[in-house]
Amino acid sequence: MAEMKGAEALVETLKQYKIETIFTVPGVQLDNLFDVFYDYQDDFRLIHCRHEQATAYMAFGFAQSTGKVGTNMIVPGPGLLNAGAGLATAHACSAPVLCLAGQIPSKSIGKGTGMLHELDDQPGAVASVTKWAGRANEPSEAPSVIRDAFIQLNSGRRQPVLFEMSPDIMSKRGQVELISPIANFAEYEIDIDETLMEEAAVLLGSAKNPAIFSGGGVFGAEEPLLALAKELQAPVIMSQNGQGAVDQRNYLGQNQIAGQEMWKNFDVILAVGTRFHPPMLMWEEYEDKKLIRIDTDSRRYNDPWSADVHILGTAKKALTGIFNKVGKHNGSRPSKEVEFNEYKRAGIEKFSQGQPQASFGKVIRDVLPDDGIICFGVTQMGFYSWFGFPTYFPRTNIQPGYQGTLGYAFPTGLGAQVANPDKKVVAVTGDGGFMFNVQEMATAVLHKIPLVTILFNDNTFGNVKRNQKERYNSRYICADLLNPDFMKLADSFGMASSRVNSPEGLKVAMENAFMQDGPVLIEVEVGEMDSLWPYMPLKTIKANLPSEK
Repeated sequence: MAEMKGAEALVETLKQYKIETIFTVPGVQLDNLFDVFYDYQDDFRLIHCRHEQATAYMAFGFAQSTGKVGTNMIVPGPGLLNAGAGLATAHACSAPVLCLAGQIPSKSIGKGTGMLHELDDQPGAVASVTKWAGRANEPSEAPSVIRDAFIQLNSGRRQPVLFEMSPDIMSKRGQVELISPIANFAEYEIDIDETLMEEAAVLLGSAKNPAIFSGGGVFGAEEPLLALAKELQAPVIMSQNGQGAVDQRNYLGQNQIAGQEMWKNFDVILAVGTRFHPPMLMWEEYEDKKLIRIDTDSRRYNDPWSADVHILGTAKKALTGIFNKVGKHNGSRPSKEVEFNEYKRAGIEKFSQGQPQASFGKVIRDVLPDDGIICFGVTQMGFYSWFGFPTYFPRTNIQPGYQGTLGYAFPTGLGAQVANPDKKVVAVTGDGGFMFNVQEMATAVLHKIPLVTILFNDNTFGNVKRNQKERYNSRYICADLLNPDFMKLADSFGMASSRVNSPEGLKVAMENAFMQDGPVLIEVEVGEMDSLWPYMPLKTIKANLPSEK
């Protein structure tokens, strides 16, 4: 044991768990912690942002692009609440984000005396977007509470956790025993019933036309996923969040457009690491099909389609177990490469009718290296990316999941670029969403983060205006926007920029941007884009959508 401050105990423990990058906004309740970090600048990279929301998004981008824990650090109360949108996105997408928050003085917690940044129940205020919360009430507690946080981050469903410490505990000295960090979290994984994996292997091996549907929860299990798909000649139909688990140049790697077209053929479905909502809720009836589920979320037991075999556990362990058992139940299967490639070709042809999204998307894909990382915002281009943007490697297409948080793409891209300094990273955003975190242009320049941001500018909340046009007889309200001159704005921050208005112009601009050693903004002037809804795999709900003219 050694005598140290609470803040020192926290920093030493973070160092043990190899946390090296922290996205933060400083403030008075963190002063004692920052004073300690001053002596650890060789061990940590602190990237200070201009808004707490960006710290959480950047931690999300760091986590999603690497599979490692992303960390943000903010003041309590409004600082934590400001970070809430990013935590909500990480929670929805099962991203391991460690949120370090200050607190009010320890003796005032729960008293309601009106201390600066006080919340009556801070953990309760963010309970719906965090998996777990812990507080160190003494310096000696910091190592064990952080240890518990990392167990939560690396077991079950990986989602954000909250750690908090009061400023007086940060400065308080006490005897602290640093605990050896957990090097392997395998012992905390859910034990899988071998009988269930055998039952799954029997169903899949005896199926005539099996299929695998995968989501973001499959990352880390790419090898057994592809091995099982090859053994079964089963297409792997990837969700928006799961793109890249199988290279989409491989005939087995398919998106949901092809999946819907093939749906009627399937007799046994394996859904792994996905909520699996489109097939369950939007496609044709499924009573004639058998369902196997693999996930780490026990709430999936309550989904509308009850699985014939439900395996609670990690994708890697479950898929490996099924693959090892399926051979003895699986007959000879001829290659379906020609058939699956035809479905893929037809889907690409169908979705490429949406213009100019398809043309711009092709340029971005052609210029971005195969292993480059891209973050698509909630825009017309974002909708295109769900089904029209081929993804070749895991964790290279970062989506906002069901939260659909406007404004997430730019700061998330910054976090992904920080985590992957040797890769090209692109954020694609609209003018409406970009202005949510436009202030982080300062962060990008200050910290020399070479993210390329492609800003599609139509001077409106484009999705809002489309809905008002098609569903509400063009009764436009609160849709048009007043934007700054983005080129002048970029210049004022010292950021390189260019403006284009065509796919050809975007190609040249991207090629030039990738030769820069700092952040670059590319503004793409666009008008109204085609609606992509007629081409999306949303058959059952299509009747509720506006008619296309």
